[in-house]
Amino acid sequence: QVQLVESGGGLVQPGGSLRLSCVASTSFYSINRMGWYRQAPGEQRELVAIFSRTGSTHYADSVQGRFTVSKDYAKNTQYLQMSGLKPEDTAVYHCYANYYDSDYWGQGTQVTVSS
Repeated sequence: QVQLVESGGGLVQPGGSLRLSCVASTSFYSINRMGWYRQAPGEQRELVAIFSRTGSTHYADSVQGRFTVSKDYAKNTQYLQMSGLKPEDTAVYHCYANYYDSDYWGQGTQVTVSS
Protein backbone atom coordinates (compact mmCIF):
# COMPACT_ATOMS: atom_id res chain seq x y z
CA GLN A 1 0.00 0.00 0.00
CA VAL A 2 0.88 3.65 -0.41
CA GLN A 3 -0.09 6.47 1.91
CA LEU A 4 -0.34 9.91 0.35
CA VAL A 5 -0.50 13.10 2.41
CA GLU A 6 -1.28 16.44 0.81
CA SER A 7 -0.64 19.92 2.14
CA GLY A 8 -0.58 23.50 0.94
CA GLY A 9 -4.21 24.28 0.25
CA GLY A 10 -5.93 27.44 1.37
CA LEU A 11 -7.80 30.56 0.37
CA VAL A 12 -6.38 32.65 -2.46
CA GLN A 13 -7.65 35.55 -4.52
CA PRO A 14 -8.32 35.18 -8.25
CA GLY A 15 -5.08 35.46 -10.17
CA GLY A 16 -3.06 34.24 -7.20
CA SER A 17 -0.82 31.23 -6.77
CA LEU A 18 -0.53 28.21 -4.50
CA ARG A 19 1.76 25.21 -4.32
CA LEU A 20 0.42 21.88 -3.17
CA SER A 21 2.66 19.12 -1.88
CA CYS A 22 2.10 15.38 -1.60
CA VAL A 23 4.39 13.06 0.31
CA ALA A 24 4.27 9.35 -0.52
CA SER A 25 5.09 6.59 1.94
CA THR A 26 7.10 4.67 -0.66
CA SER A 27 9.79 5.43 -3.16
CA PHE A 28 8.71 7.16 -6.35
CA TYR A 29 10.81 4.67 -8.27
CA SER A 30 8.25 1.98 -7.46
CA ILE A 31 5.21 4.05 -8.49
CA ASN A 32 3.95 3.78 -12.07
CA ARG A 33 1.97 6.99 -12.31
CA MET A 34 1.36 9.96 -10.03
CA GLY A 35 -0.60 13.11 -10.27
CA TRP A 36 -3.46 15.22 -9.04
CA TYR A 37 -7.22 15.11 -9.27
CA ARG A 38 -9.77 17.56 -7.92
CA GLN A 39 -13.39 17.45 -6.90
CA ALA A 40 -15.64 20.47 -6.63
CA PRO A 41 -18.87 20.36 -4.60
CA GLY A 42 -21.53 18.44 -6.46
CA GLU A 43 -19.11 17.45 -9.20
CA GLN A 44 -17.27 14.29 -10.12
CA ARG A 45 -13.59 13.96 -9.46
CA GLU A 46 -11.60 15.16 -12.47
CA LEU A 47 -8.04 14.83 -13.63
CA VAL A 48 -5.78 17.83 -13.15
CA ALA A 49 -2.41 16.43 -14.13
CA ILE A 50 -0.75 13.06 -14.31
CA PHE A 51 2.75 11.88 -15.07
CA SER A 52 4.34 8.52 -15.54
CA ARG A 53 7.63 7.07 -14.42
CA THR A 54 8.81 7.33 -18.03
CA GLY A 55 8.47 11.11 -17.83
CA SER A 56 5.37 11.83 -19.91
CA THR A 57 3.01 14.40 -18.38
CA HIS A 58 -0.59 15.20 -19.22
CA TYR A 59 -2.56 18.22 -18.07
CA ALA A 60 -6.27 18.87 -18.24
CA ASP A 61 -7.13 21.49 -20.84
CA SER A 62 -8.60 23.69 -18.12
CA VAL A 63 -5.24 24.02 -16.32
CA GLN A 64 -2.79 23.77 -19.22
CA GLY A 65 -0.33 26.63 -19.05
CA ARG A 66 -1.30 27.60 -15.50
CA PHE A 67 -0.46 24.51 -13.44
CA THR A 68 2.83 22.63 -13.32
CA VAL A 69 3.67 19.33 -11.66
CA SER A 70 7.10 18.50 -10.37
CA LYS A 71 8.61 15.82 -8.18
CA ASP A 72 11.49 15.33 -5.82
CA TYR A 73 12.57 11.69 -5.85
CA ALA A 74 14.83 12.15 -2.85
CA LYS A 75 11.89 13.33 -0.73
CA ASN A 76 9.20 11.12 -2.32
CA THR A 77 7.27 14.33 -2.80
CA GLN A 78 5.35 15.68 -5.73
CA TYR A 79 4.19 19.25 -6.14
CA LEU A 80 1.44 21.06 -7.99
CA GLN A 81 2.31 24.67 -8.68
CA MET A 82 -0.85 26.59 -9.49
CA SER A 83 -0.85 30.11 -10.87
CA GLY A 84 -3.45 32.33 -12.46
CA LEU A 85 -6.03 30.74 -10.20
CA LYS A 86 -9.70 31.16 -11.07
CA PRO A 87 -12.83 30.72 -8.96
CA GLU A 88 -13.61 27.59 -10.98
CA ASP A 89 -10.41 26.03 -9.65
CA THR A 90 -12.05 25.84 -6.23
CA ALA A 91 -12.10 22.19 -5.20
CA VAL A 92 -10.59 19.57 -2.95
CA TYR A 93 -7.33 18.50 -4.55
CA HIS A 94 -6.30 14.87 -4.17
CA CYS A 95 -2.91 13.36 -4.72
CA TYR A 96 -2.96 10.16 -6.78
CA ALA A 97 -0.62 7.23 -7.27
CA ASN A 98 -0.79 3.99 -9.19
CA TYR A 99 1.29 1.40 -7.39
CA TYR A 100 1.48 -2.18 -8.61
CA ASP A 101 -1.70 -1.65 -10.66
CA SER A 102 -3.71 -0.32 -7.71
CA ASP A 103 -4.92 3.25 -7.38
CA TYR A 104 -4.33 5.24 -4.20
CA TRP A 105 -5.62 8.64 -3.13
CA GLY A 106 -4.78 11.12 -0.46
CA GLN A 107 -7.40 12.67 1.81
CA GLY A 108 -7.26 15.90 -0.11
CA THR A 109 -6.55 19.54 0.56
CA GLN A 110 -9.06 22.33 0.03
CA VAL A 111 -8.28 25.10 -2.45
CA THR A 112 -10.65 28.05 -2.47
CA VAL A 113 -10.29 30.86 -5.00
CA SER A 114 -12.36 33.84 -4.01
CA SER A 115 -12.12 37.58 -3.58
